[in-house]
Amino acid sequence: MNVGIVAQRGNERAATLAGRLQETLREDSVTVRIDAATAERLGTDGVDVSEMAGNDLVVSIGGDGTFLFAASGAGGTPILGVNLGEVGFLNAVAPEDAVDEVRAVVEEYYASETIPSREVPRLRAMGNDDWSVHPALNEIVVQGAQRGHGQGLDYEVHVDGIEYGSGHADGVLVSTPTGSTAYNLSEGGPLVHPGVDGLVLTEMCATDPMPPLVFDPDHEVEIHVENAPFAVVGSDGTQVRIEPPETITVSLSPEPARIAGPSPNFFGALSKLD
Repeated sequence: MNVGIVAQRGNERAATLAGRLQETLREDSVTVRIDAATAERLGTDGVDVSEMAGNDLVVSIGGDGTFLFAASGAGGTPILGVNLGEVGFLNAVAPEDAVDEVRAVVEEYYASETIPSREVPRLRAMGNDDWSVHPALNEIVVQGAQRGHGQGLDYEVHVDGIEYGSGHADGVLVSTPTGSTAYNLSEGGPLVHPGVDGLVLTEMCATDPMPPLVFDPDHEVEIHVENAPFAVVGSDGTQVRIEPPETITVSLSPEPARIAGPSPNFFGALSKLD
């Protein structure tokens, strides 16, 4: 069995826990691959996060940002999140339970050759010239070169070819239920329980906005942008620069993310947002 470990950069506690997991799993005849930055801190060999998809399990140690970083390279490999952050919508395992939880998953894999996990949707974004960004677990954001008065871009949003909104805005974002607690929430979008099968469309500081829209994931969203020196398309914090006019198509990715281990306490995590 191969287990990848991605730890929060610059966090000594995360690196120490990664080292403990590595030692424990090697005793169980597990091949361990640690992300390059953490491996350097531990004085061992590491791999790029983009290679994490080649494992049977990926362990993320840190906050939700670390989990998103691990997910960007994990592909369809199940991810188990150890929470060293403050909120923890994605990471359900406490650090003191990490070794036992990971060993339990390993034992299950050896017994059944499967890792129990739940699927969560991801979004993809593509442009006119067949460019794309890596699938987003939280959100796809399309925004102008700068935010604020006199900045932003002109836009039109179509859902399944029918216009939903248009005008001038800082940008437009489409989020999953997982991402509803992140950028979407800060832009006035609704909280969506992870058990809801829907996506959220939110206009960012629009001059004449429509209300945020929760819609079925099977619908396709087209965002046409123009009248800006340039724009950026973001996927979970990573960005691609584009030159307007451009049309960005946002839809459900055919490959969901897979989360192993216990489910996070959604309502408990909400209480930490105050």
